[in-house]
Amino acid sequence: MFGAHLTFNSKPLSPTPPCTPMPDSPLRYNTPPAWTEAVLSDFDSFLLDHATAEKKASGMAISMLSHYPDRIELVSAMADLAIEELTHYREVLKWIHQRGLVTGPDQKDPYVVAFRTSIRQGRDVYLLDRLLTASIIEARGAERFALVAAALDAGPLKKFYQSIARSEERHFELFLALAQKYIAPDVIERRWDELLDIEAALVADLPVRAALH
Repeated sequence: MFGAHLTFNSKPLSPTPPCTPMPDSPLRYNTPPAWTEAVLSDFDSFLLDHATAEKKASGMAISMLSHYPDRIELVSAMADLAIEELTHYREVLKWIHQRGLVTGPDQKDPYVVAFRTSIRQGRDVYLLDRLLTASIIEARGAERFALVAAALDAGPLKKFYQSIARSEERHFELFLALAQKYIAPDVIERRWDELLDIEAALVADLPVRAALH
């Protein structure tokens, strides 16, 4: 079921060469090197933002399974995902506390907030858009965590971010597979193409900062 996404049109909008080890990334805008430099120059802020992102991802999975209790496969997958994301949150907390930091109030993610305005109303299209936007958000996370891992010195923190990047890639595939289970392929492909362009334009306009987005 996962392999079908490889047939989608994934033409890059960015002229720069790929900068992520994720082999089948659908993304159409490559994160610029300045972002990685900003993260490395203020890694404490990045860790705090990362923790917030993992906590919100767990909550999003709970929201999904609560919204669609009749979609058995989706409920099961989201229950597993909620636990996995919360486990990631716990692991990021360990790195935060090792550095003598404490978490603060959650801040809104401008990228996620803006991208989710693309989600349409109506039962079927809402489900489709939630799954596809979630898949693309996870793909962006896979790209950026891989960039962080590649930039870090050898050691436990590098291995942690390599593992996180692989997890995000699996989640990208999971959401796309769920969409393929419930929605016709031609409908998915048209909307996938539209959302990839929307996401690329959003990321191109994001300010460069020590945060996931």
